[in-house]
Amino acid sequence: MASTAPLLSVKDIACVYGKKTLISEISFDLNEGDCLVLVGKSGSGKSTLLKCLAHLNVYNGEVLLRGKKPLDYGIPKYRTMVQYVPQRPSMLPSTPRAFLTTIMTFKSRQGIEEHSSKTDGPIELAESWGVDSATWDRNWSSLSGGEAQRVSLAMAVGIPGAEVLLLDEPTSALDEDTSILVEKYLMGLLHSHQTLKAIIWITHSQAQETRVGTRHLSLERGGRLSHADADV
Repeated sequence: MASTAPLLSVKDIACVYGKKTLISEISFDLNEGDCLVLVGKSGSGKSTLLKCLAHLNVYNGEVLLRGKKPLDYGIPKYRTMVQYVPQRPSMLPSTPRAFLTTIMTFKSRQGIEEHSSKTDGPIELAESWGVDSATWDRNWSSLSGGEAQRVSLAMAVGIPGAEVLLLDEPTSALDEDTSILVEKYLMGLLHSHQTLKAIIWITHSQAQETRVGTRHLSLERGGRLSHADADV
């Protein structure tokens, strides 16, 4: 009998920076098959929440993946399983290809190459989204917003290992047709019963929310949960 335990359990998450409370009292469960759309006005704490879930921010409260704390997995391994994809990657040195080569040497990535046939490689995947292969040999600083988004997302998705994707407006710099192309790929991957089990997706587009969302979470200013639905 399949387990009914949540894939990711979030309990009373709070994040304070100096004297300012960024988010507080956030609790919800994420189940396999969910694409939970996270909405709210700018400054409501959406990105902060995703960074807490990825263990990139210091926070109070508890995050459990399959009932275990991030430290039980080891933080580097946990971050490959619960993977944050920023809206715009920080300016990195060198090229995307060099970055890809580097991250594949990390100990947390050991063993995943044996599963590489289950999904497209990052370069091939990005090419299917309209990114020329030569882009991978250009400096990060020369990439447009749309190119950087697609390259970053292709690395997160094209290297197997992520069970939960935390997507921070991943298509905000793309035209609608390309955005829909990316959405269809991600939703197909989510429903294919492979490694990826759930997505939390920040968007300001109601049309995108309708296309991809199975559940809905809304934050209000002050970083509090204002509304959650079982279904969008």
